[in-house]
Amino acid sequence: MDRFTELRRTMVDCQLRTYEVTDRAVLAAAAEVPREAFLPPESSHLAYLDQAVPISGAHRVLMAPMVTARMIQVLDLAPGETVLEYGGGTGYGAALMAAMGARVTLWEPEEAALALAAGALDRAGASSVVATGVRPADGGFDAVLVSGACEVAPVSLFGLVREGGRLIVVEGLGRSARVMLYRRAGGSMAARPVFDAAAPPLAEFRRAPEFVF
Repeated sequence: MDRFTELRRTMVDCQLRTYEVTDRAVLAAAAEVPREAFLPPESSHLAYLDQAVPISGAHRVLMAPMVTARMIQVLDLAPGETVLEYGGGTGYGAALMAAMGARVTLWEPEEAALALAAGALDRAGASSVVATGVRPADGGFDAVLVSGACEVAPVSLFGLVREGGRLIVVEGLGRSARVMLYRRAGGSMAARPVFDAAAPPLAEFRRAPEFVF
């Protein structure tokens, strides 16, 4: 057993399982997908820490493993579903969902992160993931994972979700943040909170500054 395999097993047992991640498919994917592949070599030693990790050379951050895994668990994915990871940087969340049998697209508008994603996905054996910097067609996804915190609701992403589909996102910053699950029904998106968690903010979903006179 190499060092990373041992660290991955420890992550699953000591981080995910203790954070109420119980879904067998999610745990199996986390035990299989090499998280170190999604970081540059100089940061790979940080891959299995219980924290978010910046991606060197890009303005993106991998969310803490337990937050990513629990959000995917809440999506309750079925094999063959069409899913999207938005803002996922090098695509760790996308690779997890692909390992669970989903048909996955990574939409990463940040050019530097997208450039790193192709190599990361290939190293992780997740070459089935389609990585793009261009907005996919609306209504094309059963589930959307937003991999970062949104200070305001990510309304511009709602159109990507087909009828009956769902979108999961961390809304708010710091201690006030919570994970929200949206579901499309009857043409509208209804939300409910599912658990408290913090994540690095996505700059494109920060609240516009207010002018004070």
